Amino acid sequence: MSFSVAGKTAIVTGAANGVGLAIGRHLVSEGANVMFADMDEEKLTHEMGDEAEDEQSVRIFSGDLRKNLTIKNLLSATVDAFDSIDILINASRQVLETDPLDPKDTSMDELLQQNLLNSFRLSQATARRMIKLADPDSSGPIGSIVNLSSICANHAHPNLLAFSVSTAALDQMTRTMAVALAPHRIRVNAVAFGSVMSASLNDRLRDDDEMRERIIQNTPLGRIASPGEVSDAVQYLACDASSFVTGQIITVDGGRTLLDPAAVSVH
Repeated sequence: MSFSVAGKTAIVTGAANGVGLAIGRHLVSEGANVMFADMDEEKLTHEMGDEAEDEQSVRIFSGDLRKNLTIKNLLSATVDAFDSIDILINASRQVLETDPLDPKDTSMDELLQQNLLNSFRLSQATARRMIKLADPDSSGPIGSIVNLSSICANHAHPNLLAFSVSTAALDQMTRTMAVALAPHRIRVNAVAFGSVMSASLNDRLRDDDEMRERIIQNTPLGRIASPGEVSDAVQYLACDASSFVTGQIITVDGGRTLLDPAAVSVH
């Protein structure tokens, strides 16, 4: 079975920076058509504007995915550009610290919206569009949805309470939607990861050697992952090589969760 995504069309959210941007660029390098979507129009244009003008396989879309009209416009723009939607990567996510005793702390509301509900509503709408676009004479798979989760979903990090809850809910959404969409030949999986050397983490660790050392010491493979290592796992779940894989949470953490030191943050 091929690991190729060549010729497939993917939507990647959270694609203006970090892991989402890395995933989008990786899929383009592997021959996919990619719609890079993000709320930050300026950052998105800065990162991918030139490619969107020069490459037929790249388009960009900016908008607030909390709004149903934005979701409809994103799907329409993708179909207009590439005639299909085969892959959805829900890579838009946020990490906030939580004070569990502060009644004014809004992190739970914000992260359930950002990390769970946005992905749920976009997945719903994308699945409907995939079904509508599917060849009625074909019995093969018609789509793959991949969510980005975290190893926080299964472990208690008190300062990341809301993030842990939102990613745990995302994992359960992944499993339940996998069962619900299986009769429609749409697979749903997730990649859960720990510390990945995104631009934001790199900036934070630049002035915090102690945190860097704690992460490395508590990771059996003895290093921090590159965004490309998450991208490879996403490609596997998006391609036909995983055609009988659905409802799974693949962990990319260098063995971090095997040790599970609760006091060590994953970011």
